[in-house]
Amino acid sequence: MYQTIRKYRNSDEKDVLSSWENASRLAHPFLTDDLIETTRKNIPIVLLPKADTWVSDRNGVVIGFICLIGNEVAALFVQPEFHGTGTGRALVDKARELHGDLEVEVFEINSLGLQFYLKYGFVPFLEKVHEITGKKVIRLKLIANHTLERDEEPLPHN
Repeated sequence: MYQTIRKYRNSDEKDVLSSWENASRLAHPFLTDDLIETTRKNIPIVLLPKADTWVSDRNGVVIGFICLIGNEVAALFVQPEFHGTGTGRALVDKARELHGDLEVEVFEINSLGLQFYLKYGFVPFLEKVHEITGKKVIRLKLIANHTLERDEEPLPHN
């Protein structure tokens, strides 16, 4: 199977939205249909125009994407049937190549996403409540070629 990571093109919008919705419904079952619909409408008009977006193209089909705003991973979604195939890792590898240090926020109850980032090497450093859903969000960072300073204690995580 041939996979490449490449810049997003406007013609990728349908596949990007499909990746977002399918992965989001799996990882975020607590989201209401109204919130999913609103977010789906906002991605092309709010997120994509301001983000540096890269897609995973497998045999001519976009199966996942990453949106970066500076060194912030604003979105990372892969079609569920391609979870565990290295697609998410390849997208984050591209983000590291571009920015080195990275930060991301993940819902605490999104065990798929949270475990992916922890396994990759991200370290939790902040917790807060997501205003719209009321769910806890964990902020994580990945520092290129850096270990935590003595006064930088990672958040304990079960």
